[in-house]
Amino acid sequence: MNYEEAIEYIHGIYWRGSKLGLSRTKELLELLGNPQKELKFVHVAGTNGKGSTCAMLSSVFMRCGYRTGLYISPYIRRFNERIQFDGEPITDAELAEVTTHVSASAEAMKDKPTEFELVTAIGMEYFKRKRCEIVILETGLGGTLDSTNIIDTPEAAVITAIDYDHMRDLGDTIEQIASAKAGIIKPGGDVIFYGNNKAAEQVIEKRCAEQNAALTVTDFRSLNVKSSTIEGSVFDYTVDGAVYQNLFLPLPGVYQVYNAALVLTALSVLSRKFQIPP
Repeated sequence: MNYEEAIEYIHGIYWRGSKLGLSRTKELLELLGNPQKELKFVHVAGTNGKGSTCAMLSSVFMRCGYRTGLYISPYIRRFNERIQFDGEPITDAELAEVTTHVSASAEAMKDKPTEFELVTAIGMEYFKRKRCEIVILETGLGGTLDSTNIIDTPEAAVITAIDYDHMRDLGDTIEQIASAKAGIIKPGGDVIFYGNNKAAEQVIEKRCAEQNAALTVTDFRSLNVKSSTIEGSVFDYTVDGAVYQNLFLPLPGVYQVYNAALVLTALSVLSRKFQIPP
């Protein structure tokens, strides 16, 4: 199929709707040879700030020389933006080629995958083909039953600010929503939480204890916002002994500085596994 046919196939009627659960994604990836098993991930869940957090993490890994994949949703201008390699969206030709390959397995399934599940599989196959050394993986809905949660223990699970969202699917209390997001926490993993809500933090602490995972909570007491304009913000931040002074973040809104503090905290943890200079 060509690009237009691939997009039509992805958005086609067979894939419409949302059905929570991992069984279809697991089956599809198994039919593809489990490409996700050959990749390393930073898994990102949360209510607010996921997109900015993923973009910042991806940018840092690229600057450090790693072959970096980025999986996000939704997109702004073109569908291809959802699947990126080293800062560039998947090309039309690549999307057509990978979709053609994945569709053969999808068509063989009795219980057809949803659109998001199909796109997740396309992303995994593409990242494997690009030999990514790290993939920044954003959840679509919640965490526990999100199709991205078919991966094994990631290099880090990053949970951004938690608030009320998707209450029909995730629950109508902060504790229930936090529990769904905390589903990305895997055995023996590293977890970094934004730390905006004590009720959510208690849920995440409990999940970490159950999974023998190490939890790091962003310490906003070490954050000093010096200025903030439409062009961006200047701030200082200290984490794990590293002192960052007069950092400029070219994104409007003070809230983005708090997302940046979360990213710096996550990078401090990830620097134990990757060559990321302070």
